[in-house]
Amino acid sequence: MIVRPIRLADVPAVLALLDGSCRGLNDLSSDPGRLTQRVRWAQRAFAGQVERADADYLFVLEDDEQQVIGICGLSGAIGLREPSYNYRVGITRGRAPELGIEKQIPTLFLCNEMTGQSLLCSLFLRRDQRRGDTGRLLSSARLLFVAEYPALFGDKLVAELRGQVDSQGRSPFWDSLGRHFFKMDFHQANRLSSHGGKAFIAELMPRQPLYTCLLSPEAQAAIGQAHHSTAQAVSLLRDEGFSHQGCIDIFDGGPLLEAEVAKIRSVRESQTLPLLVGTPDDQAPLWLIHNRRLESCRITAAPGRLVSGCLLVDRLTAKRLQLQPGDTVRAVQAASFKLQA
Repeated sequence: MIVRPIRLADVPAVLALLDGSCRGLNDLSSDPGRLTQRVRWAQRAFAGQVERADADYLFVLEDDEQQVIGICGLSGAIGLREPSYNYRVGITRGRAPELGIEKQIPTLFLCNEMTGQSLLCSLFLRRDQRRGDTGRLLSSARLLFVAEYPALFGDKLVAELRGQVDSQGRSPFWDSLGRHFFKMDFHQANRLSSHGGKAFIAELMPRQPLYTCLLSPEAQAAIGQAHHSTAQAVSLLRDEGFSHQGCIDIFDGGPLLEAEVAKIRSVRESQTLPLLVGTPDDQAPLWLIHNRRLESCRITAAPGRLVSGCLLVDRLTAKRLQLQPGDTVRAVQAASFKLQA
C-alpha cells in the first residue's frame, strides 16, 4: 500500500468510495464539481503554488492493485482567509457570601484561537479495510509529511473529531444550542460551514459566555465527547501526543485534539536515512517511510532494519517509494502497525 497525492484521475474512485457513506462523518464533498475543484487546488498545493493560508493537501491510500481505498487531508492554516470558530470550555465562579453560596458553572466561550494552526481533515477509509491498522497508515502518513515539511504548517496540528450524533443524524448539542440561533438543522449548518460559509457564525452566535447548565442533559453530556466511530482515530492521535485542551466544535460539541508539531511522536522521532535495498530479516520492525518529495510524495509502511546508519528495505518497498539505493528517506519506526495482507 502507498499513500500519495491525489490526482484528477482519482475523482471517480473517490466518489465511488464515498457513495452511500453517512454524510456528516467528514468534510468531503460527494458533489463531482466540488471534489474536482478541491483536487485541482490540492495539486497546486503539492506543486508549491499556494500560500499556507490556502494550502489544502489531499492524499489517497492506494493498494497494490492501484485501487484507491482511502483518502485524507491536511489544511495548511485555519482561519487566515475566513473565520474559524470553536467553543472553549471554562468555568465561571459566582459567590454570595451573605447567603453562604459559592457556585462553579461550566461555561462555553466563543473563540478563534486556533487561527493560523494546521488541521488534520478529510479522513475516510473503505469499510472493508477498517480492520487492523490500515487506517493508521493513512492517518499517520500525514504526520510524516509534516515532519518533512514543517515550514508549510503551523506550530500546532489540530484534529476536529466528530461529536455525538444519533442514528438519525441529530446532534443533541446542536438541537439544544445552535439551532436556537440559526433556525436550521444540524446537517444544514454543518454543510454550509464546510462549504465555506462560516461568516454566519460570527453574525448570529452570541459573543457572551454560555452557561452549560441551561442546555439539555443530553447536550451537556455530549460536550467534548467523540463519536464512537472515531475510537481508532482517537487512539492513534493520543499515541502521537495529541490531547484535548478544552476546545470543542460549535456544531456537535465534539473535542478538538491538538499537539505542538515539534512534540508529535512521528515528527520528533523521525530520521533522515540513506536507503539500502536488500532483504530485511523476519524480525525487522515496521517503519513508516517517506520518499522526501513534495509533488511526487509517496509514503508506505514496510519492514526495515538499520544497518550502518542506513535503512535496509526490500526491493518492493523501494519500488513503491520510487527510490534507488543511496536515496534518502524520512522514516519513523512504527512497530505497533498490523497491516492487512
